[in-house]
Amino acid sequence: MSVSIALPQPGLGTFRLQDDVVIASVKSALELGYRHIDTAAMYDNEAAVGRAISESQIPREEIFVTTKIWFDRLSGEGVIAALRESLAKLDMDYVDLALIHWPSPDNEVPMAEYLAALDKAREMGLTRAIGVSNFTIAQIDEALSLPAGKHIATNQIEVHPLLANSKLVQHCQAKGIQVTGYMPLAVGKVMDESVIQNIAAQHNASAAQVALAWVASKGITVIPSSTKADHQKANLDALDLTLTAEEVAQIDQLDRGERVANPPFSPVWDQ
Repeated sequence: MSVSIALPQPGLGTFRLQDDVVIASVKSALELGYRHIDTAAMYDNEAAVGRAISESQIPREEIFVTTKIWFDRLSGEGVIAALRESLAKLDMDYVDLALIHWPSPDNEVPMAEYLAALDKAREMGLTRAIGVSNFTIAQIDEALSLPAGKHIATNQIEVHPLLANSKLVQHCQAKGIQVTGYMPLAVGKVMDESVIQNIAAQHNASAAQVALAWVASKGITVIPSSTKADHQKANLDALDLTLTAEEVAQIDQLDRGERVANPPFSPVWDQ
């Protein structure tokens, strides 16, 4: 069984957001009431995210900050060094959650090595909690077999109506690992689905709101990315939308295993 830590719902994703755009996005989200900001070393925006949080005047301890360590920093002292670099850019003493962004491609670096280093970072106070991202069922089981496994709080994976990832989601949840769903709108593709559009009309909501409500109905923390305050507010409001069991089932039928994030170094995905 994994460690329990509350991931505020929803979070704000910052992938592909840079400089003044990400600063404005984070500030806007915090003003609206978001308290969970998700970044990563690979996004090259940690300094801007940190600046936005600092300038928001909201106490640091009230904001849940996640960052991620890229797979080229997984060996030796790389994990702790990378996290220290992220903290320096964020201008923070700690993050709330540090994730391994992707498992080591072809298991080049043994999982035992990099998860032990990540857990050491937790013990050092560089992060309050640890987790993983883009791990498969087999990789989750391997992680849980290791000493650091009992401290894994979440597996951050792609989840949206076109990629329900049900087997992996249910496996993680059964093992006590929370699921964080990124790209919950499939970069806008879900808005084109007539099933979602029809359900949205019934609720006087947007298709995006219905998609987010569907992901949240699975017990998943969503981290949509948005630069516009009205969209951020709509994403917050989506969590107050309750779908019927029939509506959830209709959206379930849209799952076709359509991945947005599938780089060459991806693990062998669960079907």
